[in-house]
Amino acid sequence: MANQADNRHYATGRRKTSTARVWITPGEGKVIVNKQSADAYFKRETAEMIMRQPLVTTEMNDKIDVWCTVKGGGLSGQAGAVRHGIARALEKFDPALRAVIKKAGMLTRDSREKERKKPGQPGARKRFQFSKR
Repeated sequence: MANQADNRHYATGRRKTSTARVWITPGEGKVIVNKQSADAYFKRETAEMIMRQPLVTTEMNDKIDVWCTVKGGGLSGQAGAVRHGIARALEKFDPALRAVIKKAGMLTRDSREKERKKPGQPGARKRFQFSKR
């Protein structure tokens, strides 16, 4: 969904139980997450690095402003969701970037989620200790 009036592009990204709504516009490289700067919101460097991967890969780090809201999950899942959203928005912004982003594997939604705990056992896979006698 491209808004021609202000050249804004929107995409949704998901990871684990997190959902990110991402808007990108041409600018000087500011990234705002939930009304905070990215380095203030993602306190760990690895989370911020993951979130910025699509911008670094496409060399748009200082040409695009990103504004996003993210809900659910923890910081790691949220960073992955923002990364997925930025990648999808960049593809809408410039379809020529699709090959680069796709080759890096950022357009594919990582579908791995936590497996549910089963009844009669302490976790998803773990069993209670078996005693023969």
